[in-house]
Formats: sequence, structure tokens, C-alpha cells
Amino acid sequence: MGSESEKVLKLKLLNFNIAHGRGLSLYQGFSSEKRLRKVLYKISDLLKSTGANIVTMQEVDQDSHWNKYLDLLEILQKGADYPYAAHGITNVREAPKRLVYGNALLSHYPIQYWESNPFGEATLGEKGFMYVELAIGKRIIPIVNMHLDFRSRRKRITQIEHFIDFICQQKHPESLNEPIAPIICGDFNSKSKKTNDAVNHLFDHMQKNHADYNLFPVKKYTYPAFLPYKGLDFVFLPKCYKLIDCRVIKTYLSDHLPVLLEFEVE
Repeated sequence: MGSESEKVLKLKLLNFNIAHGRGLSLYQGFSSEKRLRKVLYKISDLLKSTGANIVTMQEVDQDSHWNKYLDLLEILQKGADYPYAAHGITNVREAPKRLVYGNALLSHYPIQYWESNPFGEATLGEKGFMYVELAIGKRIIPIVNMHLDFRSRRKRITQIEHFIDFICQQKHPESLNEPIAPIICGDFNSKSKKTNDAVNHLFDHMQKNHADYNLFPVKKYTYPAFLPYKGLDFVFLPKCYKLIDCRVIKTYLSDHLPVLLEFEVE
């Protein structure tokens, strides 16, 4: 659990695109069930070793043909010993080549509320976001876990606008008189410094309309894992939370590298 005192709570949050549990393989369908489970067990060990209280993940299958119909979240939850989990399905395709996957969250803290919002209805590659409220101590902490399109900048901007429409309608879980300021995590498939792309567009909106934010990691790359030269995976942290540490973890359990944040909540 986080380190608690009367006033300050220290939390660790890890964001990780687990690439359907395939490791560095080009396609999860090439892997045997034994190999997929081996990768998932190693991811479980990684989660435990970091001490992350909250884990946000993308590309997490629930019932897909290409990784032997394994429920990846269930395996990770049991393997890493998280009491609370939510699976935000964004992509569904029926048999014979069934695909059910999306974003997911693991937590040491109770999930008070959550919902999943796909951006569309595609049966392959559909993206979306989860909105989650965690009961942490006496606080309700809102968290967003998002995955954006990897091909089209225009589509990413449309997806961000979809999210903006959603978040502008949300009420602050602790104060109806304040705009909501969630922690926003995910694989954005865009760089932070591109002024006309998704990360910058979202950051600009959140700064102007919700709260002051910091974006992490700073000048650290997360993709591809074997020789990273792009930052695609980010955490938008409201400035009301005090950062203690941010690091990108070197691992070969996915084509993305996980981002680990430690911060204080008063």
C-alpha cells in the first residue's frame, strides 16, 4: 500500500502498454500459451518489484483468439496480488476470430466508480479510455487511462476532442464547485512537443480549463523498448500532487517501456 500519515499519502503509479502479452514478438498469435503465460508472469513480477499501488495498462486482452483466449488481466491481478481491477473493453469482434481487449487498471485501493468509453465501433484496433475513481484514504482520486490511434494525427485529435467532451461533463468527485482534474495516463501514440498533435492538444486544454499540470516523463523515451527514441507513453499529473520521482523502466516485456511515478497526495 502507499505510505500513509495523517496528512500525506505517498503513491506509486505505473503506466504500461503490455502489447497483448507478446513481449517483443511481432505478433501475439505466433506465441504459444506457455510463452504468453511466461511473459505475463514476468510482468506480474515487475509490478510487484516496483511497489506500484496503481497500474494502468493498454492492449490487455480478455478473450481473444490471437493469445489463446487468455484473460490477461485476471492472470496479472492474481500474479501481482492486486485486490481491485477493472477492464475497459474498447474492441469487440465476434467468432470465429474473436477479439476482446482494451485498457485495464489494477489497484491496491477500492474502485468507487469506473466506466469505459470506446472512441468508435471498429472490430480491430479500436481505441478508447477508462475513467476511474479510486477511494484512497479520505480522498477520491480520479484517473483516466487512454489509448490513442497510432496511424492518424487527425484521428488522434478527434479522439482527444471526444475525451474533452466527456471530461467537461464530469463533476469533481470531492467538490462540485471545482473543475475535475484527473491523473491522465496512457499510450498517446504521439510526441509531447508536436504542437498540432494529441498530447500537446490535451495538455493545452487541461491547463486552460481544469488545473495546472505537469507532463511525465521529461526527455525520456518509451518506444521501441529495445532501442527507444520516441516518447509515446505519458502521465499528466496535476500540480496539486507533489512528484517524488519519475523513471522509465528498462525491460523487454513489451515493445513499450513502462513509466513509474511516485508522488504525494495531501
